[in-house]
Amino acid sequence: MRTILYLIRKEFIQIFRNKFISKAIFAVPIVQMLLLVPAITFELKDVRLAIIDKDMTPESRGLISKLEGSSFFKVTFSTFSEKEAENLLLRNKNGVILHIPSGFGKDLITGNGGKLMVSVDAINASSAQLSWAYLNGVIRDYNAGLITENIGVASLSPLPRITITNRYWYNEELNYKYYMLPGILVILVTAIGFLLAGLNMVREKEIGTIEQINVTPVRKYHFIIAKMVPFLLIGLVDLALGLVIGKLAFNIPFEGSILLMFFGATLFLIAVLGLAVFISTFSGTQQQYMFVAFFCMIVFILMSGIFTPYDSMPQWAQDFNLINPVAYLMRINRMVMLKGSTIYDISTELLSLAVIAVCFTTLAVRRYRKTA
Repeated sequence: MRTILYLIRKEFIQIFRNKFISKAIFAVPIVQMLLLVPAITFELKDVRLAIIDKDMTPESRGLISKLEGSSFFKVTFSTFSEKEAENLLLRNKNGVILHIPSGFGKDLITGNGGKLMVSVDAINASSAQLSWAYLNGVIRDYNAGLITENIGVASLSPLPRITITNRYWYNEELNYKYYMLPGILVILVTAIGFLLAGLNMVREKEIGTIEQINVTPVRKYHFIIAKMVPFLLIGLVDLALGLVIGKLAFNIPFEGSILLMFFGATLFLIAVLGLAVFISTFSGTQQQYMFVAFFCMIVFILMSGIFTPYDSMPQWAQDFNLINPVAYLMRINRMVMLKGSTIYDISTELLSLAVIAVCFTTLAVRRYRKTA
């Protein structure tokens, strides 16, 4: 035990002597939280809309007024030329074209049903679907208002109807920052644990100081534990710093147990640190390690469910996530922070992380060779 403590002390001295690592430990969480949380969002707040109104009736102007009053749309152009509107769409000046044909108002009055044509820029499929959904909602509200007016004129007796009341749980305001911040925290902890730990070990190979340890009677598991513990503690400190920034800057709610969240983060860090040390054992230079580590991080993060729901992924991707530690911590953070989940609710994720941590750490110990 004393040997491990001396080695850990040596690692801390070495880490804080490195000016880059010592600065990155505290700069990375501040930059990531303040920049990425408000920047990464799928919300659409300013859909640029071009309108071709060939009807010019009170009904068409009423629909346009409804769109102008929406918080999602900004009417930036109005024309009678379809070619001119299409050129705007082609040059990315507008995202949606609403074509109101002549006779639209007359068809509404006579009950034949007005027809509209909508053209949506679908280069970004997600934005196109949201734009269409927002526009469809505005048109539906406008249509409901027309029906109410006609019913009010035709009949004094109210028609029976079903009243639907929506309630969103865990994120009632649908604030996208609440959804993204737990995921950004996972990326933060991954960057600290996975990148810095491996780079620290490979750097020792390059400068030759690791050979001094190899010729001592220090056992392999002593050496690996001493390499992992400092970055485990640093990762937890950065996680706490990220939570503080999230609370002060974005007023992020925290419904569950903070100890449970840190317990999950501890298992996760052991897993990624074990993988980092394992990769560093067959990396001769920092460039080699960065190439492999960057590839692994990109795959783990993009398939973790930070942007797309886990259940929407194909089956092979869901199977791959069985060995993806980032996916487990992503679910743990969101469930604990937003839902207030208990240890029983996330027991599967915690057990899976523990198994992955043991496997990766065992691989690192067995792969490391004490050669002078």
